[in-house]
This record gives sequence, C-alpha cells and structure tokens, in this order.
Amino acid sequence: MVFALKLTSLFKDFFNSERSGGLVLLFCTVLSLIIANSPSGHGYLEFWHRHVDLSFGPVQLDYSVEHWVNDGLMAIFFLMVGLEIERELYIGELKDLRVASLPIAAAIGGMLVPAAIHFLFNAGTTEQSGFGIPMATDIAFALGMLALLGNRVPFSLKIFLTALAIIDDLGAILVIALFYSGGISLPYLFAALGIFGGLFILGRMKVYNLAFYLIPGVVMWYCMLQSGVHATITGVLLAFAIPFGGDNEDSPSYRLQHFLHKPVAFGILPIFALANTGLVLSYGWENELTSHNSLGIILGLVIGKPVGILLFSLLLIKLGWGSIPAGLKLKHLAGAGILGGIGFTMSIFITNLAFNDGHTIQLSKISILVASLIASILGLIWLRISLKESKEAVA
Repeated sequence: MVFALKLTSLFKDFFNSERSGGLVLLFCTVLSLIIANSPSGHGYLEFWHRHVDLSFGPVQLDYSVEHWVNDGLMAIFFLMVGLEIERELYIGELKDLRVASLPIAAAIGGMLVPAAIHFLFNAGTTEQSGFGIPMATDIAFALGMLALLGNRVPFSLKIFLTALAIIDDLGAILVIALFYSGGISLPYLFAALGIFGGLFILGRMKVYNLAFYLIPGVVMWYCMLQSGVHATITGVLLAFAIPFGGDNEDSPSYRLQHFLHKPVAFGILPIFALANTGLVLSYGWENELTSHNSLGIILGLVIGKPVGILLFSLLLIKLGWGSIPAGLKLKHLAGAGILGGIGFTMSIFITNLAFNDGHTIQLSKISILVASLIASILGLIWLRISLKESKEAVA
C-alpha cells in the first residue's frame, strides 16, 4: 500500500521541532556529562536532588527537583505525545489501518524483540524488571539523526520513522501503566478516572475552552500521582479528553499541540536530559558494560530493535497485509530500524521506574547512552550508503 505523502502543516511543525530538538538533546546530554565529571559535579548533582516543597494544606508536594522534572514536566511531554497519537489516529498515517499496518507491525516487533533479549539475559535476577528499557525509541533523537542526512531522505521514510516512533511511545505508555506502577490507592485512582470521565464528556459536548480541561487536569495529575499509577499517564488521558477538531486551527487540540511543540522540544526535554544524564563516570565504568543488565540494554537496542522492526515488517509484507511505502526498499526500513535503537528519553524514564538501586540506575543510563550512540552512528552510515545507492540507481 502506497504511503500517503500529504503532510499537514502541523505534522511539518512537529517534524521540524522534533529533529531540531534532537540536536539540542544531544548538546544537553554532553554538557550534563561534562559538568557531572568536572570539579563542579558535586554541586550540579546536589541541585537536582534538592527538595522543593510546594505543599499546602492537605496537599503534600515535597519532591526533589529531579522528581518534579520526571513526574511533573514530563506529564506535559506525555500530553503532547497523546495529542500527536490522537491526531495520527484520526487524520494521520494511522487513520487507514492498511496504511498504518506496516509501522504498527514494525513498532510491535521493535518492542517485543528487545524486551525478549533483555529478559533472556536477566530472567530471575533483580534486573529482570528492566525488560522495558530497550523497548523505546526516542523520536526526537531519531529524527534529529535523520535530519543530518539532509534532503536525500524521502518523505515516506520520515513519515514511516515518525509513525513507528509514535506507536512505540504508545507501547511504552502502556508498559509503564501495566508494569511500572506502585501500590495502587483505589480512592485516588477512582478520583483521577472520575475527573477524566468528566473531561471526556465535556469534550464530547464540544466545550472548547482549554481552561476547563487544563485546570482539572492538574487535579487529575495530583490524584494520579497519589494513586500509584505513574502521574505522567495523566498527560495522555487529558489529550484524549480534549475535543479533536481535525486541521481546524481554532480547535483546542490543534492550538494546544501547536503551542506545546517548541516548549517541549527546546525546554522540557533538554531539562529532562540535564536532570537525568548527570552520570559520574568512575574508573573502570566501561568494564561494567558487560553485566547482564547492560548487555540486555545495549544488545536489545542495537540489535533487537532493527531485527524486530525488519522481521515484523517482512512478515506483514509476506502475508499481504501491507506493503513498502513508495520510493523505499527494505534496506531503507532496515536503516530506520537501526535508528530506532536510539532509546534516550523513554528508556531513561523507564530506568527510573524499573530500579531503586542508584548504581544500577546509573549503569543502565550509561548503557542507554552507549547503545544510542552506536545506533546513531550505524544508522547514519547505513542510510547514507543505501540512499546514495538508490539515487545512483535512479540516475
């Protein structure tokens, strides 16, 4: 099935902000690593662990700066992800199931195979809970790397990778909700779901004033935070409560998503990178990359991602349930699969949920960075060669 090449203006904004944001993320990651391993490193790390108490009355909100970033600011990131998923489902690449079948299958393969690799290395150990870490693709970094190849990249490949990463995000959200939630407080959970139900009804009634969603959304976030289900899920629920208006620029979903693009890409995600990549590289850290957990993460991302994406894509094509997008070949899908091994934001996010031990968390994050660097280099080399060969063949 030929991929639809019509790109809405909102998708163009999304792609441009994500690819630029990926380069900003890279800069912030390198900067954070340098500062953490400099003489100022202790003060830098101490800042992120400093507590900020915003409690008032019965509402208790006393968390570290890092916690505020991961549970608070990242809820806004998930809100934008939810809005993008909603848009893709209604009018984007995921609207037509036959067109969407290829990136859906690719994303499923790109989640299951890496998770299986990590599980095989760590089954029965305390690191087993990290199976979700290599499942995620970082859309900002992946598109940022794709942008380095310039105009030689076909739009169909950009769309395929974007759709794959969006479905991947949805999968990661489900994994977080199902496997990385703490002890559940039913009163708070029911309160959060009750607020969501009320907002969903407002959306069906075509109430377009965003204040009626965002203010209760903050209360829903607090209830979800106290419920034991990760608070960032609130962002996704809120996105699907807000009425969708297609490409109508006056619709609340369009206005909110358009507004969030740059603050998320150039504010929230860079802050997340700074807060979570301040890793002190102690002597001999590279030797620990051979631990079962590190190998599960690195091999899951670098090998599991492209293998899963390509195998499931081939299976779908062989069954006749989908076809390669116009202008692309299997080698291009393989290149997208390699870039899918860049698992920065979601992988680090899941690491913080999967483990409690500081050393394991730090080593897991280092493994994610190493794997993402390898995937970036291999993906760029692979696509540069394959796209050049395709261009020469056409000429």
